[in-house]
Amino acid sequence: MSNRILLVEDDVALGQQVVDSLSQAGFDPHWVQDGDAARALNPDDYRVIVLDLMLPGTYGMDLLKRYRVKSEVPVLILSARDDTADKIRGLKLGADDYVTKPFFPEELLARIQACLRRPNLVGTERLVVGPIQVDLERREVTTSERTLSLTPVEFEILALLARRKGSAVTRDTLVDAALDPSHDTSRRTLDVHISRLRGKLGSDATQLETVWGIGYRLSEGS
Repeated sequence: MSNRILLVEDDVALGQQVVDSLSQAGFDPHWVQDGDAARALNPDDYRVIVLDLMLPGTYGMDLLKRYRVKSEVPVLILSARDDTADKIRGLKLGADDYVTKPFFPEELLARIQACLRRPNLVGTERLVVGPIQVDLERREVTTSERTLSLTPVEFEILALLARRKGSAVTRDTLVDAALDPSHDTSRRTLDVHISRLRGKLGSDATQLETVWGIGYRLSEGS
């Protein structure tokens, strides 16, 4: 895999400093300076994403949520916001680390290296949750009984739940990933898709659990 790193930072002086530091360390940095530009990129094209929060365009936390829907690439938040609530929220949304400004370049490099040493952070082509297997490349799902025939929306819902196996995924996150959140009926439509998924999962449907007041979870099963 390449050493390409995505830096999302609108401070020109700081961004250039980080780019220079990454380049000297042997990485291939790709720097964008606003959230909308970062939103259009594929997170799986990078080994690590270094993400500022206060950006023009799409807000950094919203970018983090979007990246986590599609990818397990390590995300390191780089922000002047040092409030504990912001740190906790970022980590709960799936960030792997949180570095506050100002910082030493050596610290940032050390934290990036630490992210890269952690196992199972880069997205895989096949997700396995008990007897349920989700092949991301072939867009195919198999269970203990058969290969399923899923609609694109059903596949996206199940793939997201499989990426976050064992963890509750909010209804809003699932709507953002697979449906059109601008439609008032999206949340009710999600329940319809979940019901159909359970029907197709057959005896493995018990793995698709409702987490009351939050959303849904795909468990490993018994």
